[in-house]
Amino acid sequence: MDVYRAAPADTAAAATARPLPWARWALLGAAGGAAAGSLVAGAPSGLASYFARQVLTPVRERPQDLAILAVVGSGPGQEIILPATAGTTAPGVYSVYFDAGAGHARVGEITFHSPREGTVQRKVERVYAGDLSRAVRGYWGGSAYPDPAALGLASEEVRIAVEGGEAPAWLVPAAGEARTWAIMVHGRGATRTEGLRAVHTARGLGLASLLISYRNDGEAPHAPDRRYGLGMTEWRDVEAAIGYALAQGAEDVVLFGWSMGGAVSLQAADQSVYRDRIRALVLDAPVVNWMDVLAYQAKLNRIPETVGNFSQWLISNRAGRLLTGLAAPVDLKLMDWVSRSGHLAVPTLILHSERDDFVPYGPSAELAERNPGLVTFERFSTPGHTREWNAEPEHWERVVSGWLARVLGISRA
Repeated sequence: MDVYRAAPADTAAAATARPLPWARWALLGAAGGAAAGSLVAGAPSGLASYFARQVLTPVRERPQDLAILAVVGSGPGQEIILPATAGTTAPGVYSVYFDAGAGHARVGEITFHSPREGTVQRKVERVYAGDLSRAVRGYWGGSAYPDPAALGLASEEVRIAVEGGEAPAWLVPAAGEARTWAIMVHGRGATRTEGLRAVHTARGLGLASLLISYRNDGEAPHAPDRRYGLGMTEWRDVEAAIGYALAQGAEDVVLFGWSMGGAVSLQAADQSVYRDRIRALVLDAPVVNWMDVLAYQAKLNRIPETVGNFSQWLISNRAGRLLTGLAAPVDLKLMDWVSRSGHLAVPTLILHSERDDFVPYGPSAELAERNPGLVTFERFSTPGHTREWNAEPEHWERVVSGWLARVLGISRA
């Protein structure tokens, strides 16, 4: 097992979809004590602090909100019957996790869809863990594979020194010598399995792939405050990963980022001491403006606009730390890449669905419009968040491979 120690250094839903009674929010606001009461008061402030903490606090256990209605057959012919939703009826390859995430099955082709009964039947391509035939509830996921071996690829488990300890990562070597490495940065509430969707594409271009973990994701060490920095702190773990790649002989890197991993990658490209070694960014459904995402989520959860704005204030100001639990405020304006479009200095490809139900695609498209010399935007129509590859893998891989080959100057047969 390889361990690299770096030199000391100088993004699931944001809130419940069903609003609780205002009285309960008032109690949550009062729970901060006299000091909190001197800062804010009443039910709206309680709701704002609760919403802010929901955004910033890692969730360790996913709700099993998907009923598994039936499992038909066994072995290669096994199929699963699920409630018909926008996600479960989308084409492509996905995962059903069950037994509190300990069980994992990859599902594919739709074999029967009954709008009248509200059900969908899909093929089970592989059960990686657990007894699917006994499962009754689970949750739907876009990380279709559990590890590089499931893709038929050899890998090495390495550990990268980060603040507070070591972060595990998968290193998937290139077929030959690789001067450029792809570093895969997953999103909020996800793990390094999210980046497996891009490994074959990177390998086809001659790139080695490093699929990293970072603070608060359940594999890497916690941040001291056990709160997400929404990209403002996590980029240092990406910097450590770049340092590892360079120490192993890489000359430069490409950062792949999904959802909040996009925000993390953008901060690394802006602030890291290795920013001149970052050749390109490939961002899937990225958060390029947290203020827009937070406002969208507040509206989706029927939170009044003034309360949503106050939650942003709590996150971004030192006076809000008592209620958010943050060690330091998060500079939301610094992570508004629409307003800061001229500061982006790295060739960037953004792939984003117009039907994204968590991170609206509008800011991604606007960033490309404001900085057309460096930013390329590819629109998808896939339902769900970060599901572009799942529903349209050939489209996704063709766009990424073609764009990266041009940016990196790779000639393809």
